[in-house]
Amino acid sequence: MDSSGVKALIFDVFGTVVDWRTSITRQGQEFGKANGLKADWEAFADSWRSKYRPYMDKVRSGELPWTNLDALHRMALEDVLGEFEIHGLSEETKAEFNLAWHRLDGWPDSAPGLWRLKRRFILAPMSNGNVALMTNMGKYAGLPWDCILGAELARHYKPDPESYQTAVDLLGLKPHQVMMVAAHQGDLLSAQKVGLKSAFVPRPMERGPNNKPDPTPDPSFDVVASNFVDLADQLES
Repeated sequence: MDSSGVKALIFDVFGTVVDWRTSITRQGQEFGKANGLKADWEAFADSWRSKYRPYMDKVRSGELPWTNLDALHRMALEDVLGEFEIHGLSEETKAEFNLAWHRLDGWPDSAPGLWRLKRRFILAPMSNGNVALMTNMGKYAGLPWDCILGAELARHYKPDPESYQTAVDLLGLKPHQVMMVAAHQGDLLSAQKVGLKSAFVPRPMERGPNNKPDPTPDPSFDVVASNFVDLADQLES
């Protein structure tokens, strides 16, 4: 595509920029060793992540008032600890473990690709994660964001249109000047409805080797790239 009109790239983060499953599994193993606990930590990570959308839906429906993702993760952690019959942990211990989501590793191409893209474009996360979470994760994983955008600023979780539109407005741009980058096709289709450009970067290993998504991209996407370095190659041409 002709990317000359695009001024900013905004990114889905969980799964697209960072490998949450491997990172949470690793930290779960470390948490287990430190606290004398045994569990299938891959299954633990999957279960914790599976609570993500149901808890956000409680905010959307009004069952919960606006609640940021750190707090939703903490509620979900309580559920998952119960599922795995892990009891007796102090509140301080659970609060520290909840910060595992602030310490997620990027995919190998994430930081190199982002640094290249930063030469030409404004870069920002467009995540359901709150500002503190995105800031700490960016610092931890070496992600060169120019600013932090996302659901907390809009007080709407994706795929609500307000979440994408608020990012565009805060950047002082028009929707067609902003490209949404994601590994999740529904995220891109929702951003397109607001007028944003779209770049699909599949991450087939996001949910592990036994749960690979359909890699066939929607034909409406402006760019399809194999990783962030490939995305930089295409947008620099």
